[in-house]
Amino acid sequence: MSRGAAPWRRVPRPVVDGGLVALAAFDVWQNLFFWGATSSQLAVATLACGALLFRRRFPLTVFLLTVPASLLVEMVVAPLAALFTLGDRSCSRWLLAGCATLSAAASVVPWPPSGIASDDRTWTLIQFVYLLAMAATPVLLGQLVQARRDVGRQLVEIEERREHEQTLHEQTVLARERAQLAREMHDVVSHQVSLIAVRAGALQVAAKDVDAREAARTIRSLSVGTLDELRHMVTLLRASGTTPTELTPQPTLADLHRLVATSAIDAQLTGDLPDGIGATAQRTVYRTVQEALTNVRKHAPGAIATVRLWHHDTHFGVEIINTPPNRPSLPLPGSHLGLIGLKERAELLGGTLRAGPTPEGGYVVRLRAPWEAE
Repeated sequence: MSRGAAPWRRVPRPVVDGGLVALAAFDVWQNLFFWGATSSQLAVATLACGALLFRRRFPLTVFLLTVPASLLVEMVVAPLAALFTLGDRSCSRWLLAGCATLSAAASVVPWPPSGIASDDRTWTLIQFVYLLAMAATPVLLGQLVQARRDVGRQLVEIEERREHEQTLHEQTVLARERAQLAREMHDVVSHQVSLIAVRAGALQVAAKDVDAREAARTIRSLSVGTLDELRHMVTLLRASGTTPTELTPQPTLADLHRLVATSAIDAQLTGDLPDGIGATAQRTVYRTVQEALTNVRKHAPGAIATVRLWHHDTHFGVEIINTPPNRPSLPLPGSHLGLIGLKERAELLGGTLRAGPTPEGGYVVRLRAPWEAE
């Protein structure tokens, strides 16, 4: 029992039931003491009082056992207690109304049956109405207790549901952060590490000193291993990710020139985009160019790449085209998630991303987005 419970709720149920039976027995004894009692009256009164011990488990049966006692003996406690329990346990309004009427009728009708004088009928009716109101009182109190208990249960369910929704919200936020972290790791880290691997491979071929070639080979081997580990880490992070959130700092279109210049391939940037383009679109364009140049460096060594920015009245975008490679590519591992991430970024802008080989043997990546994305 909680500390905030009402004092009467701290009393054990057996004590409450025993006290109620004793009170009902005292009520019967007080009436029978003055008027005397027959064996049948004592039997039904004892049965009605003792049945109160089982009122919580069999409320309707216990009430029905108090009806014969009400006919034979003037008693108040047992019928009212039975009606209260029935009101607390039952949801049928018709049943409760019928039981209250039956209890009032049993208390007002004389037993054994005898003719009621005509001048007593009015008083009998008045007494019935009074007893009906008295019988309805414990029923209404029982219904009130039942409603209070139901409301308390609903409040607990609402609180549990709110906590569950809060947990789901936190898990969703965490999943989005994991997805964004995976994307940033792939876009940024793999770009830099693959650049290191390519330059180390070129140094390994061009170096004349044995130690220099061995150092370049070691650097390239470590870079390849790092890319492989990064691929596994990105896969794990994306496993529970959803639509990404944005992290800072983020690149802008002003960084494109440096990106193309430091890409370690023969690439040129043409065209432009307006200065008013939004931050999300700038990041999408930058990441598209970054991923495309990384793929050119990894899978098309010696190729020439062209990055073309374009825009017109309704759409803007970028196109990255590379020529066929002029030498075999290095066996660098890939996560196969770069283009998937770019397509997700394009969809967030309401645009599209297309990628595929060209008729000449090269490769092209095209991003197209509407101005409404801004």
